[in-house]
Amino acid sequence: MTAEALHGPAEPYKPGLPRPGALLRAASDAIPPSGLVLLAILSVQVGAGFAKDLFAQLPPSAVVFLRIAMGALIMGAIARPRLRGLTRADLGAGLAFGATLGLMNLSFYEALARLPMGVAVAIEFLGPLGVAVAASRRRLDLLWVVLAASGVVLLAPWGTTASGISWAGIGFALVAAACWAGYIVLSAAVGRRFPGTTGLSFAMIVSMLLVAPVGIGTGGADLLQPELLLIGLGVGLLSSVIPYSIELEALRRMPKRVFGILMSLEPAVAAMVGLLVLGEVLGVREWAAIGCVVAASVGATRGGG
Repeated sequence: MTAEALHGPAEPYKPGLPRPGALLRAASDAIPPSGLVLLAILSVQVGAGFAKDLFAQLPPSAVVFLRIAMGALIMGAIARPRLRGLTRADLGAGLAFGATLGLMNLSFYEALARLPMGVAVAIEFLGPLGVAVAASRRRLDLLWVVLAASGVVLLAPWGTTASGISWAGIGFALVAAACWAGYIVLSAAVGRRFPGTTGLSFAMIVSMLLVAPVGIGTGGADLLQPELLLIGLGVGLLSSVIPYSIELEALRRMPKRVFGILMSLEPAVAAMVGLLVLGEVLGVREWAAIGCVVAASVGATRGGG
């Protein structure tokens, strides 16, 4: 899928606003752009692995709150949103963006608690894949829809619970996929209405406020444990701030279509991180399903305009 399908159109740099990737520019110049994309994918999935490891100590909703809160604080410091000059329509788009972001994270982490990482990410990836196919008018793209749907059918626990896959987990992952599709559409609108990256930081603050009641309610006083706060900071950095900065730098140096093709590898990377970090061993059927989603994503991206 294209970079627009994943993150919305890239905004030009506005003087006076810090570049999100400024701190990484010197180091990243020595790394090829394809390597940067792979580093961003690895950062996101390692962050998800650490987050899932926290489920033994905190409920998924509490971990989501930690991740979003840490990310919102960091992004707010990097690009402080300014409300002056924004219209009601601008604020409405930002609020909808934040609400979608919060629900996407909540549903994905609930899926992550019930599914292996690679499986959860593969199903969630149907969201951006759907946006990419919907923007196309080619009949060939129907093949990618069928291929991706076949992957989900392979993952479904038809009379078995092998590999820890449940219908509830698939349901949460599908909700996350729908939210990711909405996130893509709304990010394009917010990118046009907010300067620089302030739209993302505004959305993350809104998301933090919306998730706070359920996150604090389920996590309680455990959220104040220094060790958990430190891990939450790491998850926020690995899952949001670092990959976003790296991706912007990669987009500066490579065609957007190539970027989208490389991002299509994310479900496979998630499965590998799940294996190495969490010890999640997938069967042949699960790997075949992930392969279907990856192939469909690559096909839709290569054929996209």
